[in-house]
Amino acid sequence: MARKPARTGNPVMSPSPTPLHAPRRARAELAFEDQSLLGPLFGQFDANLVQVENRLGVFISARGDKVQIEGSPDAVARARDTINAMYDRLATGEDLDAGAIESLIAMSSEPTLEGIVRGGDNAPPIMIRTRRKTIVPRSAGQIPYMQNLASKDIVFALGPAGTGKTYLAVAQAVSQLISGSVQRMILSRPAVEAGEKLGFLPGDMKEKVDPYLRPLYDALYDCMPPEQVERHIESGVIEVAPIAFMRGRTLADAFVILDEAQNTTREQMKMFLTRFGQNSRMVVCGDPKQVDIPGGDAMSGLADAVGKLEGIEGIAVSRFTASDVVRHPIVGRIVEAYEGKGE
Repeated sequence: MARKPARTGNPVMSPSPTPLHAPRRARAELAFEDQSLLGPLFGQFDANLVQVENRLGVFISARGDKVQIEGSPDAVARARDTINAMYDRLATGEDLDAGAIESLIAMSSEPTLEGIVRGGDNAPPIMIRTRRKTIVPRSAGQIPYMQNLASKDIVFALGPAGTGKTYLAVAQAVSQLISGSVQRMILSRPAVEAGEKLGFLPGDMKEKVDPYLRPLYDALYDCMPPEQVERHIESGVIEVAPIAFMRGRTLADAFVILDEAQNTTREQMKMFLTRFGQNSRMVVCGDPKQVDIPGGDAMSGLADAVGKLEGIEGIAVSRFTASDVVRHPIVGRIVEAYEGKGE
């Protein structure tokens, strides 16, 4: 990892002269020491700065190694924190794309963006290291979730699609497999039909079930080299299977993830949780508002389990909202629209 260069020129917020009763304006200036990072920081044709401008309603001008920001005090503060975080990301060797910038903008609404990402003044940075990348929080909700993943025996992650619930769980599992703190990784989902009939799909049972497990494979391939994933699957170090395959087993020395848990029945959830063995970790991910099993919410094992187990020592519950969606920003707006209608 490249040594992070010092950032100079602490921004000073100063009100601009304005007519009486006009909205108060503020200005901040940033200066950056490592000029080799300015190109990727600003983006082609200053596209990264334009993205911040458009999202936060500020005016940004770049000249040499300095960036000036002007707008309302709150928007200028958020733009300043976002651009500083963009620079820090580049300085530590991480990629900077539109999705990462969008996440940093969303996190800039938190009062201490840098403190959150770094884990506080004296705490180590909040991150997950895998073979292919180092993963840091991309939303405010991911911060306590990543902390829970690193410290709790069983974690329930509740919230809409696109918030990183399953992805971060798989990344933590890969990290612990690499470090040797667990010996196996078991990824599971209920093979529940959401309007489609499983029996009409072609192929044997594995070929029928694999499409339901594809998101778990995708997360694995993003965190480990493909050839390593295939080798671990062949040797049994990594197992990807429907929840029905868990019955009658004790899962020791394993990191176990159950995805789409809202589509388990109460009996399935109890069966799954009682597979917990020595030196194991479990993560249960689901969206309580997307139940596809017969009987709907009343039959879902996820809500039932959280209601019974929340507050028990060693068990944590992380809740996400539409503001934690880290996919395209329109996904968050879609989630908000549906939730606002009570659906």
